[in-house]
Amino acid sequence: MNSTKATLTLATAAAALLWASSASVARDLEMTSVYPGSFPIIGDIGKDIGRRISVLTDGDLNLVFNEPGALVPAPEAWDAVSTGAVDAAWYSPGFAQGIIPSAAMFTSVPFGPEAPEYLAWYYRGGGEEIWEEITAKHGIKSVLCSTLPPEASGWFREPVNSVEELKGMKMRFFGLGARVMEKLGVSAQTLPVGDTVPALELGTIDAAEISMPALDLKLGMQAYAKHYYFPGWHQQTSLFALLINRDVWDGLSERNKLAINEVCRSAVTESIAWGEAIQFEALQELTEAGVTLHKWSPEILAAMEDAWGEVVEELSADADFAKVWKSYSDFRSAHEQWRTLGYMR
Repeated sequence: MNSTKATLTLATAAAALLWASSASVARDLEMTSVYPGSFPIIGDIGKDIGRRISVLTDGDLNLVFNEPGALVPAPEAWDAVSTGAVDAAWYSPGFAQGIIPSAAMFTSVPFGPEAPEYLAWYYRGGGEEIWEEITAKHGIKSVLCSTLPPEASGWFREPVNSVEELKGMKMRFFGLGARVMEKLGVSAQTLPVGDTVPALELGTIDAAEISMPALDLKLGMQAYAKHYYFPGWHQQTSLFALLINRDVWDGLSERNKLAINEVCRSAVTESIAWGEAIQFEALQELTEAGVTLHKWSPEILAAMEDAWGEVVEELSADADFAKVWKSYSDFRSAHEQWRTLGYMR
């Protein structure tokens, strides 16, 4: 072999070695979920975002969905991601309300806006930046990854005709709405979704709210209560997030971060359209099963809204909550003229 060929061979080998050492190694991120994969929309999307991310990254990054409890108990998901015990979680920020009072503002707000306005505040009105500051203090990166339409207000065994009839009830309730119900004399229970139906069946709770009609139907709530109340004043829109441990996130390539963000933005659009499309058939099935659909009286809704004002005042003692509430309220005030002029309602 002459010296020129030898030099070329060595150079080729060196280049190959350099490429091999610098090429990214495929990485699997283990993701715990607080929602079963069998749940309509939110379970489906939770399972599928990993596939989409894998496709966009050519298999360089794989998000592995794990059912609730498979890695850690659902109530421990936030802490598990924060400490790095798990890489990621499919999550509602409202579940972290006991740790971060402002967290529930990034899942739903009682008497809050519909999806377009809520997303406008989050993406373009300062919400995302504030949530980034808060989650960074806990070693977490949170990516908005789904949006659902209004929830129902709850399942009751008997009609509720006054606020007085709510007093003393034990009711599964989620997020900031639970604080409101407590103001009205309800003993609000923060139960995982999977524990709610058995609790209602066994009588350890008297009533429950879980989600939108399509999901409540899937869970079989109609077997244990026949009075279904609307509107979902506590969750006119629900946001869901992909949580990733901050060190894990920082270690990802820019391409992989972009893939996660793009998949989640796509899921936000898909989930709200999907959610709106399947509720009327679910309502029909529920009424055929003997469920009576109710709307809260104006008097009861007014009492709930008054109680919400008290909750806001109390929670505003927390600096982060006060900052979030000001951003949110200022945006809604500025948006009001457009909302009034632009929309036919």
